[in-house]
Amino acid sequence: MDMQFLHLERLGWLWVIPVVVIAVIWQVRRRAQRRSQLASARLHTALMPDANDARTWWRAVLWVIALLAMIAASIDPRWGSEYEEVPQSGLDVLIALDTSRSMLAADASPNRLERAKVQIGDLVRQMRGDRVGLMTFAGKPTLRCPLTTDYGAFLMTLNDAEPELEARGGSLLGDVMRAAPEGFTDTVKDHKALVIFTDGEDQGSYPEEAAAALFNDYGVRVFTIGIGDADQGARIPTGRRDGPRFMMYNGQEVWSRMDGAMLRAVALAGGGAFVPAGTRIFPVESFYTDSIATLTGRELEAARIKRYHVRYQMFIAVALFCVLLEGMIIDRRRRPATANWSVQEALA
Repeated sequence: MDMQFLHLERLGWLWVIPVVVIAVIWQVRRRAQRRSQLASARLHTALMPDANDARTWWRAVLWVIALLAMIAASIDPRWGSEYEEVPQSGLDVLIALDTSRSMLAADASPNRLERAKVQIGDLVRQMRGDRVGLMTFAGKPTLRCPLTTDYGAFLMTLNDAEPELEARGGSLLGDVMRAAPEGFTDTVKDHKALVIFTDGEDQGSYPEEAAAALFNDYGVRVFTIGIGDADQGARIPTGRRDGPRFMMYNGQEVWSRMDGAMLRAVALAGGGAFVPAGTRIFPVESFYTDSIATLTGRELEAARIKRYHVRYQMFIAVALFCVLLEGMIIDRRRRPATANWSVQEALA
């Protein structure tokens, strides 16, 4: 069966199930110990003929089923699909990701590179019909994913992006913009954007001039996202098991800082905007809405989109039914009047 689960990370809540089972076992054993201390088995049966542990187990089973159903609903299961022809107009967005050594600095958690990858993923999930491509750079820029509307394939490529440890601590931003035209499939001066995720440590590649040329000659607007602390900065890990843990220069540890002034100048020259994300998670949705989506798009061929049917409702119904049924089970029924004779017999 063709199925899709949108939030598999929520399966982590399955740890609740063994906790419930352990709690029930502890409750049953504790109740049995109290019974043995208060009265003999014959007297206990006479006093509470229906107070057995079967009901406790049935209630526990219903709670476990309810919890499993709620967890299943939370992962948003979908199956059964249909195809829909959707007319599209969109932009061409080339994302450039800095994979130089300085992006391993841990002032953004867990490090600048991983934080940038998370934010890029969030940005792509805002797109509807836009084509997106991926370029990585440290020394020489490399096109990793050509422009595509297959966002799943793009995200897989993004996930595989690794730091280039052999590269220098900084990067060559100017070379990124000089290589960017190769990532676009036409020469129309419209509907194009280059979004650069970097800490802005450039090694003299004249990025402002390159951004201006890219905008004026090709109509590509340049947006820069600054990742990392701009004040104190952070040390740069070497990524090696032997030798020093952090980069050294002339016997001193190298500290990397986000160069916001340079990135702002590049965005201004490239007709775009600068976002000083720093070490925080910046609002991707508002960035896309205010900066990217406002650009003039182009008419694209209609896309055949596969839409899955949402199925979480049935799991919620199962959970509610189990909770209601559990509420109807009581530990013991009201003791009948004839039980008094049984007590007298037990005490005899």
